[in-house]
Amino acid sequence: MKRIVYLMTLLVLLTGCAKKKESRYATSHTESQHFTQEVLNRMTPVKDQGDSETCWIYAMLAAIETEHLAWGDSVNLSPYFIEKMMEQEPDAPENKRGEAATLLRLMEKYGICGYDAMRTIDTPAPRFVFMLGAEYTPQEFARSVCAPGEYLQLMCDDNKPYYAEMELETPDNWLHDRYLNIPIDSLLVKTERAVRQHHGVCWCDEGHGMAIVGIAHDDKGEQYFIMKNSWGTDGPNKGLEYVPFDYFKKHTVSVVMTKKAYGRP
Repeated sequence: MKRIVYLMTLLVLLTGCAKKKESRYATSHTESQHFTQEVLNRMTPVKDQGDSETCWIYAMLAAIETEHLAWGDSVNLSPYFIEKMMEQEPDAPENKRGEAATLLRLMEKYGICGYDAMRTIDTPAPRFVFMLGAEYTPQEFARSVCAPGEYLQLMCDDNKPYYAEMELETPDNWLHDRYLNIPIDSLLVKTERAVRQHHGVCWCDEGHGMAIVGIAHDDKGEQYFIMKNSWGTDGPNKGLEYVPFDYFKKHTVSVVMTKKAYGRP
């Protein structure tokens, strides 16, 4: 499978992640299609990004939330805090697009707060975070939620050396983060194993990002990743998308999971 960088870049430029009336994935429940869930990990409530291009924020935060829920620790994080912090970044694009790794970088720099503390972009960003009777700065709270270097960024580009770290060549990677390049079959195996072990995983294709929260199959035996979308709960699956493994292999741009989920110490 050849992944042509300039074609991928063009697709990123032309494809938005704002809320759509219909899913781009042929995955909605219909009378002729039935999904059997094999794994469905715990997740926070589905959010709605509206007309913004910030799916990458929602997706990576959702992956972090699912990771914590697997530990028995519940956190529900505000995407609006990160969106507000982007206003301080001189290189941030006007459309506010980014990658999952962008979220991790911004979170490490500016911190994060709980969803209840900032439910809209118009809410002032809090200077302190109060959690379980303790007071944190947003940066301190972020380090308690996601340690620096805890997550691993993965990509697949057949035209570049495997098992080497390199910059993901897309305009959305405006912080020039580096990703580990691995074969797509290995990426699928690593992702499936991480989900089955209840880890939070963030996935991005050419124009959208979602958190992977489960695995299912249809009546023909075809397998799907169950993904938590950020387009609200109006759809037939109440905010979930069923994305075929075959689509994952053809369209994945990046995957982010913890180093533990990947199998690194």
